[in-house]
Amino acid sequence: MIALSLAEIASVVGGQTHDIPDPSVQVTGRVVRDSREVEPGSLFVAFVGEHVDGHDFAAAVVAAGATAVLASRPVGVPAIVVDDVQTALGALARHVVERLGATLVALTGSAGKTSTKDLIAQVLRRKAPTVYTPGSFNNEIGLPLTALSATEETRFLVLEMGARGLGHIRYLTDLTPPKIGVVLNVGTAHIGEFGGREQIAQAKGELVEGLPSAEAGGAAILNADDPLVRAMASRTKARVLLFGESGEADVRAENVQLTASGQPSFSLHTPSGYSDVTMRLYGEHHVSNALAAAAVAHELGMSADEIATALSEAGTLSRWRMEVTERPDGVTVVNDAYNANPESMRAALRALVAMGKATQAQGGRTWAVLGPMAELGDEALAEHDAVGRLAVRLNVSKLVAVGGREASWLQLGAYNEGSWGEESVHVSDAQAAVDLLRSELRPGDVVLVKASRSVGLERVAQALLDGGAEGEVSAR
Repeated sequence: MIALSLAEIASVVGGQTHDIPDPSVQVTGRVVRDSREVEPGSLFVAFVGEHVDGHDFAAAVVAAGATAVLASRPVGVPAIVVDDVQTALGALARHVVERLGATLVALTGSAGKTSTKDLIAQVLRRKAPTVYTPGSFNNEIGLPLTALSATEETRFLVLEMGARGLGHIRYLTDLTPPKIGVVLNVGTAHIGEFGGREQIAQAKGELVEGLPSAEAGGAAILNADDPLVRAMASRTKARVLLFGESGEADVRAENVQLTASGQPSFSLHTPSGYSDVTMRLYGEHHVSNALAAAAVAHELGMSADEIATALSEAGTLSRWRMEVTERPDGVTVVNDAYNANPESMRAALRALVAMGKATQAQGGRTWAVLGPMAELGDEALAEHDAVGRLAVRLNVSKLVAVGGREASWLQLGAYNEGSWGEESVHVSDAQAAVDLLRSELRPGDVVLVKASRSVGLERVAQALLDGGAEGEVSAR
């Protein structure tokens, strides 16, 4: 964080200093909520969680070098005491962002947020120092912590914004007001919480409503290929820039193809020119993500050649998102187990099939190891059934559905689509999946592992890569 005195922080957050001999002492390190991340000069934020109370670690973090604790009660060590820690954290983030003067880029969407955020960050940091959301740190706590990690040198701040209901994104844009807003798509992720795609679109569009006007430099970057996103143009005073494969898109892809290993290539067209891109990432769905990143970069003055070079060299920054690893025996493991919704499941299955084409001639097979998708509400049965059916239609060699009721729906969909015999199987848990795979995998096979985060199927991928301790799946 940029250096701030304890007195200034107390004033910004409306707090009282306790046990602080010298309020002019500055916080020069990171603002953290995890006591294990404290470093000299840190400000430790003491949240009260369901199982752990951060206040209990106050003495330890100060002993480890923290300058003070942001707390909701006195803790016997230097502290700034506030009524509500989360509100105070947001106020501090807003203050730092305004003082910093960096260009804020915010993005949201039902699928692809983290991958696109990673692409935007990798492109922009070629131009100037860039801070971006780590992983999916995209809520009312993670977003201000990300903003507070910016320094005086930061010129671009790339923030992913998630939502679980109406008003959430509006709240986040109030904390960290973006100049550029990107909306990727409106899908069915969290549809059980929202109630329908129209409600999801209403929530996602709060981002463009919070942008400055075109005259003040605001830019709304919208997916031309998604009607619900494109319609958000009427909800913003910012200048609208469209991306997609549509001929009407300002930033578009032409001649989209996949390499033999399943990596997308295309001709990138921007208002300033065109250039060819061949990505290191896997799956055609990354074309749309790349176009969103290209639109941001174009808006910030980068040329088509600069953008294409950056996109062609960009990799995966966040864990368990299409992480591709080839084992010494020739089996390829694709760990995409961080999260799942119907849109990302379909994209991952298509990527799996594309990757498997290179080894099919030598007898290689494609394995889809899939678990439940959470928060689908009344749509859960239909969506799981549809994913199981799609696996068959795409000619995935083997479907392994892992878990309880929702996994059985995946397998049932595959069965009803014509997957009989050993082409699809339902197993109870991660260990059963690993046992099955270890007994049947052979060189040339490609294994996709994907499910909602709560399922923890990354343990399957890890066990396939490291063997696991005595053949057991590691605990989460």
